[in-house]
Amino acid sequence: MDYLFITLALLLTTAFLLTGGLLRRSTTTLPPTVFPTLPIIGHLYLLKKPLYRTLAKISSKHGPILFLRFGTRRVLLISSPTAAEECFTKNDIVFANRPRFLAGKILGYNYTSFGWAPYGDHWRNLRRISTVEILSSHRLNELHDIRTDEARLLVQKLMSTCSCPVNLSLLFSEMTMNMMMRMISGKRFFGGNNEGEEGKRFKEIVKESFLVSGASNLGDYLPVLNWFGVNGLEKKMIALQRKRDLFIQGLVDHLRKGVMEQVGNDDSSKKKKKNTMIEVLLQLQEADPEYYTDKLIKSFVLNLLTAGTDTSTATMEWAFSLLLNHKHVLNKARDEIDTHVGKDRLVEESDMANLPYLLCIVNETMRMYPAGPLLVPHESSDDCVFGGYHIPRGTMLIVNQWAIHHDPSLWKDPEMFKPERFEGLEGRTRDGFRFMPFGFGRRSCPGEGLAMHIVGLTLGLLIQCFDWERISEELIDMTEGPGLTMPKAQPLIAKCRPRPVTCNLLAGLRS
Repeated sequence: MDYLFITLALLLTTAFLLTGGLLRRSTTTLPPTVFPTLPIIGHLYLLKKPLYRTLAKISSKHGPILFLRFGTRRVLLISSPTAAEECFTKNDIVFANRPRFLAGKILGYNYTSFGWAPYGDHWRNLRRISTVEILSSHRLNELHDIRTDEARLLVQKLMSTCSCPVNLSLLFSEMTMNMMMRMISGKRFFGGNNEGEEGKRFKEIVKESFLVSGASNLGDYLPVLNWFGVNGLEKKMIALQRKRDLFIQGLVDHLRKGVMEQVGNDDSSKKKKKNTMIEVLLQLQEADPEYYTDKLIKSFVLNLLTAGTDTSTATMEWAFSLLLNHKHVLNKARDEIDTHVGKDRLVEESDMANLPYLLCIVNETMRMYPAGPLLVPHESSDDCVFGGYHIPRGTMLIVNQWAIHHDPSLWKDPEMFKPERFEGLEGRTRDGFRFMPFGFGRRSCPGEGLAMHIVGLTLGLLIQCFDWERISEELIDMTEGPGLTMPKAQPLIAKCRPRPVTCNLLAGLRS
């Protein structure tokens, strides 16, 4: 009996020691965390707006690799270039998924749209469409005239209103919307004399989209809140998505009718026509109607519209705010344009390669005020090893790009506007993993080329054609507002007057 008791005791002790060791190993292999982790809410109690600044402070205190809990979600927070490099190279496939948020379910067509789809065959095909069919250099060159026309229309509008202070925030937004909608559907909805009912509907949808997309949903981290509809966000999203879907379907039907009318035309006439993005997708639908459904086309178009407007608008607004607060930089950019473009013609997209300082200004703006300060969240599709730590499947990855861009160990005087820091990087918009405004890896933004065309051309034209001033002696308020794309808290209002050369340049356009 004694032997049985001793044997049983030894077995229990061994089991306890083994289990304890396994538990300790599984705990210690996770990345460092922040104490305390509260029941139910985890580390949500730490979060304050703006989130990227709060997370940067947490990382500066506890380290560049942290394992947190936002409610029920496991979160891997990284804020160093070396950690970002390991995520987007060695573990790029593992982290190629997206978290399943409410917005992805409702606004992302049940996680099937390009921005929300999980990594797999469907997403890879959407990526191929975006890079080969829609946003390739060839396609962007085909649509060059639309971007040029809209940017020049902005210059002409400023000529007629420059006697008063101008709201550049509004003008940038309307111009970018018109650019995107003309490239997508051939229609413009802002600034025309006959906008009609369709234009009013589009403006209403745009306004609601900004309000809904900028709202945070605690239910993504505490699912129990969704059961009670605490903030009514789900109903707002459903109503908005119904409006967006019907509006884009109308554009698709209209262009489908036009495509069908071309069927009898000869091949030479088809080659001369520059297809809109919807028409390109409709041509793919003809070849494979079961895959390229109207639903896929609408989700793709909405993704383009959402990702391609607010981000470029915010970058241009921040850039001009910085230029108005640093007139010596503005003057240097103007001198570069006068030297390399001259005073006999307007800036073109093709001039950007010969305007390296202008590119430096754009890069420095994106460093200081990245349109995606936390990038778009990723999620691990399987267990993996990262930085020597065990990362469980289903962990949300947050890359604090803002923290990396403002790290004094990586950038000298990071809070100062110094475009010269990017000299020597002409032709590139990245500087390793310490500067990645469009993300990196499989989930990087495929619209990088389009964004650089829009921002570079617009800034170049406004610098070339006008002398700019602040509306008062006070510096432009650079406070950041709430939102996913880091908008300015206060809209940018400025004064401008045409340079002597501008009237002659625009006269050439009208003749």
